[in-house]
Amino acid sequence: MSQQSLIRISVFTLVLVIMAVWEIKRPKKRLNQPKLYRWTNNLGLVFLNSFLLPFTLPFLAVGFAYLVQNNQLGLFHWLNVPTWLNLVCGLLLLDMAIYWQHRLFHKIPLLWRLHRVHHADQDIDVTTGSRFHFIEIWLSMLIKLAAIAALGISPLAVFVFEVILNASSMFNHSNIALSHRIDDRLRKWIVTPDMHRVHHSIHRNETDSNYGFCLSIWDRWFGSYISQPKDGHEKMAIGINLFRSAKEQSLLKMISQPFRNK
Repeated sequence: MSQQSLIRISVFTLVLVIMAVWEIKRPKKRLNQPKLYRWTNNLGLVFLNSFLLPFTLPFLAVGFAYLVQNNQLGLFHWLNVPTWLNLVCGLLLLDMAIYWQHRLFHKIPLLWRLHRVHHADQDIDVTTGSRFHFIEIWLSMLIKLAAIAALGISPLAVFVFEVILNASSMFNHSNIALSHRIDDRLRKWIVTPDMHRVHHSIHRNETDSNYGFCLSIWDRWFGSYISQPKDGHEKMAIGINLFRSAKEQSLLKMISQPFRNK
């Protein structure tokens, strides 16, 4: 487990640094708020979540997958699915589960209260990809554990998925400029920054689109895909109509946002 933690922290740091440098060298969109202020509070929320989660759940995803494997629980174990197929199907089905979870957090008002902390960021860059309220992280983990138990997804598949999900979230939230040609090719398979930026538009119909985090196929298959923001990437407003003041980007304000309507 210590090696897994080291790998996850290393990948997180590496992707964060690469995207941060890329954003400086080739930004897609001009930021509206001081970066140091946003980064301090967004990353503060990340560290808070990383501290709280292990103390509030007896099992996290990989550890729970070992428990499922040792007890031969779930569909894949009952069907005696080969290791390689468990890995491939596990990755695909977990990514689809995250898509539907994300969609539910937009459609159910109580869950949207939690998820709007993520959308209240008035700029979008690499740190937005990890800006989630602790209760949303906790519920997301419970949904993930339920999928692992029902399907019998292997610990290897869960570990690889966790690393990919974290890295892809930082990538597709980053404020980097990609050429139209490269973006068009990439988004046939994976969620690109331009594709996901639409999801952070202030227009609610655009906010309720492009839910995918890693693979882009789910939005196309399930009818939630919007190609481009109607206001254009450079001029589009990011965020939600609620919590527009600069002080709402502080750590304490973010924590309390699900419980306020002002």
